[in-house]
Amino acid sequence: MAANLTGFSIALMPGDGIGGEVMAAAQSALEVLRTRYDLPLAWEVLEWPSTAWHQQHGEMMPADALARVCAYDALLMGALGDPGPLNDPARYKLTDSVSLAPLLTFRKGLDLWACERPARLLPGAPRYLADPRAADVDMLVIRENSEGEYVNQGGRLHRGTPYEIATQLEVFTRRGTERLVRHAFRRAQQRQQRRGTTRSYYCAEKGSAPAQVCLITKRNAQPVWGELYTEVFEQIAQEFPEIGVTHQLVDAACMKFVQSPWDFDVVVASNLHGDILTDLAAVLSGGLGLAPSCNINPDSRELPALFEPTHGSAPDIAGQGKANPAAMLLTTAMMLEWLGFSDPAEHLRQAVAEDLANNPDQTRNCQTITDSVIDRLHR
Repeated sequence: MAANLTGFSIALMPGDGIGGEVMAAAQSALEVLRTRYDLPLAWEVLEWPSTAWHQQHGEMMPADALARVCAYDALLMGALGDPGPLNDPARYKLTDSVSLAPLLTFRKGLDLWACERPARLLPGAPRYLADPRAADVDMLVIRENSEGEYVNQGGRLHRGTPYEIATQLEVFTRRGTERLVRHAFRRAQQRQQRRGTTRSYYCAEKGSAPAQVCLITKRNAQPVWGELYTEVFEQIAQEFPEIGVTHQLVDAACMKFVQSPWDFDVVVASNLHGDILTDLAAVLSGGLGLAPSCNINPDSRELPALFEPTHGSAPDIAGQGKANPAAMLLTTAMMLEWLGFSDPAEHLRQAVAEDLANNPDQTRNCQTITDSVIDRLHR
């Protein structure tokens, strides 16, 4: 990744539903931080991908969208999807396979093979577990993003007949597995170093607890790829002798996420398993309204990375001012850190965390929360 002549360029993609509301909060935060830290940032708001664009053009985004986004250093997306109410046949609606297709296009076309979702229970966030140790939830789930269960290979034969057959192929490569697992160990190292040097609302203090990577598979029922993951994990673990290791089957991991989520540090999983576990981890850290995420290629900065909150478009509350912009603001902080602006990123995280700690009322509207965070950025 290289800055252009004017600095770094960002594409803002509000998308559907509440995406426009939370994107407005992110843009306000970027404007304050750009001025305060003299950041070489520029951005452009794109009308696509979105359901509105599809309604006008018959597609979620232009045919050359993938080539066009390569001109940016980062992509910040609000949310996609607007199925519309089931009882309103006049409402323009799309299936998830259509409305969410741009996500897969960007992830695969830009080779964004790692999806990172931090789950940190901030003070003031809703806590759904009674155990006081749940306050120490601080994990990073790293999901494989380019292969595995979501390669969309397969088909249906004899469709609509009693003899219909559906096949869904999973694809796992050693190259894809090695880069994913090695990245997980490197992130465990970085998190341990950060705990030792930084006091942050967004990085829990776990004292001298050793860094740990937990591998997730279902190798008892799916031994082919499960054994590949296990073998690669054991080999790469030898390169990081200071990092603790564990291995959980995905069903057991789901139970332990609820029983003792404070025991997890970095979790690495396949595309499908990571997709499921990250939503569960989000609830443990206060809900999807507080859950940021990024899609990155840790080995290359030549193409833009994609940053998006995990809460979806929430069309049932769109336009009502009820959206919580915290997840988008925390996602924006992840983007700033990726671009190399660590201090502004931490400032934004602190502002969101302090607002939440001092105003735990989750019924505040989007503008009220945004104004509070912006006020803290000015301090």
